[in-house]
Amino acid sequence: MLTRVAVGVLVHESEFMQSNTVVVQGRAGVLLIDPGITGEEMVALARDIRELGQPVAAGFSTHPHWDHVLWHPDFGAAPRYGTARCAASMRHLRANPDWQSRVATFLPSELAEAIPTGLLGLVTGLPVGAAVIPWDGPTVRIIEHRAHTAGHAALLVEECGALVAGDMLSDILMPILDMDAADPIEDYLEALRLFDGVTGEAEVVIPGHGSIGGADQVRPRIEQDREYVKALGDGRAAEDARLLPSGPLDWLPDVHRRQVQRLAEKADPASE
Repeated sequence: MLTRVAVGVLVHESEFMQSNTVVVQGRAGVLLIDPGITGEEMVALARDIRELGQPVAAGFSTHPHWDHVLWHPDFGAAPRYGTARCAASMRHLRANPDWQSRVATFLPSELAEAIPTGLLGLVTGLPVGAAVIPWDGPTVRIIEHRAHTAGHAALLVEECGALVAGDMLSDILMPILDMDAADPIEDYLEALRLFDGVTGEAEVVIPGHGSIGGADQVRPRIEQDREYVKALGDGRAAEDARLLPSGPLDWLPDVHRRQVQRLAEKADPASE
């Protein structure tokens, strides 16, 4: 089911980790962002889009993780975009003869057979430094950074102030850093500074996973993520409600402990 969250912007929430697919209505079709997760959900999503009276005109993947680069034949053959780094990552993956087996190791076991992966990652990279998505619809600004992973991008639908944050600014997930980066802490803080620059324009925030937030939630979510990342960088205990035993996902404390350990190892390579 599609839920309208701003003028011309609708969201479908998957049962898997409250994953959000975003649909932006254009003049002759829709922009489909991060569609997923199961085949059944995608068939229903395609049906809902047809009921809007518009085809899929373009797709966009916010970053090169499996749950953000899915696609289904029912969406048609519209161009699917991502940042240049996102597309390069997907080309590298699909160049391996056993790429589907590799992807399968990341899929949730209870849903693995229900997730279609044949069209996963067929993303066209936009030119390095591209500022907007090329499509016949409202201006969708690209905010590229490398927090969470290289090739990540948030999007701002300028006409209505919808901030599509990718895997950031979530009320259920604390920041998950890219530990392969040279400086994952600074990369994340720099991305949050980019978000600072659009807080005056954002009327709604749509995380890749979690609840949609209104304008009054944009700044608090940025600050909550910033406090968590700064605590990691300073070696302090992270006082974050998302990590409490009563939090939304019981496996997050384990992810947090691994991040603390990996940061310690990066600071002292001899400890690895």
